[in-house]
Amino acid sequence: MFKPSVRILKYQVTSSLRVSLVGRSIQKAFSTTSFRLKNNKESITNDTNILNEIKDIPLKDIKVNIKNKIDIPTTDPTDGFMNWKSIGLFTFVSGGLYYWAYNKKKELEIIKEDEANRAAVGGPFKLIDQNGNEFTERNFLGRFSLLYFGFSHCPDVCPAELDKLAIWIERIKKDCNVDVQPVFITCDPIRDTPEVLRHYLKDFHPSIIGLTGTHSRIKEMCKNYKVFFSTPANANPKEDYIVDHSAFTYVIDPEGQFMEAIGTIYDDDEGLERIEQHIKTFLPKAEREKRLNKWYAFLFR
Repeated sequence: MFKPSVRILKYQVTSSLRVSLVGRSIQKAFSTTSFRLKNNKESITNDTNILNEIKDIPLKDIKVNIKNKIDIPTTDPTDGFMNWKSIGLFTFVSGGLYYWAYNKKKELEIIKEDEANRAAVGGPFKLIDQNGNEFTERNFLGRFSLLYFGFSHCPDVCPAELDKLAIWIERIKKDCNVDVQPVFITCDPIRDTPEVLRHYLKDFHPSIIGLTGTHSRIKEMCKNYKVFFSTPANANPKEDYIVDHSAFTYVIDPEGQFMEAIGTIYDDDEGLERIEQHIKTFLPKAEREKRLNKWYAFLFR
């Protein structure tokens, strides 16, 4: 039998493991109690007060030492990476990256289409506008232009497409701060004189330019722009005849190069989105050539 002192009681459990009981509660409890460490079959203590005090000691205050001190950390259920805040941040970042990649993919597709289309459509022409002024391919330089081929006696398709064109003019100005040049080229030059076009187009938008000319010049321009029309060269303007033609709105860049043909399958919003994509991704020829010398040039081929 021996009495432990007020200092921390230590006893050897194995040759290398020691358990240290610390704290005022343990010191108080064991300062009034004696026990045997070895070969003692009797109960260590019968003092219920001591047992109650030991029972109330938090586990985190009991430290196990194996030569070096080892702390047993406590776990907070809100700690760790996969809590709700981290999941929310991960979702937000992933969504942002997906949106960026999706838009970049669409942008690259538009750029590739423009490069492929530039040499396929277009060419020189010489016509006159509704005021009798000469209008050629040089008038496309410096501005984005929207061309539509039709005729003033068209009962349904042409009016619908010109209404759409009028909407696009205003929306592009608002969204992109760009004044596009809208141009209406007649496929019926025999009936669509400059005066007829002037009166016809003012009902849609005051900025639309109407072009007409001889049958041969209209035919040549339609050939260069891949436009089909069936107006006979010797038609009588006083007679009622049918004019078949393809219905597309052509997007022309500020260098006079063809970018895309917007068909009637596009509604107001879809067509507007396509045109604005072309406007936003446009680069002048000099900058496009510089880009082709960069290490990432393969993306645009």
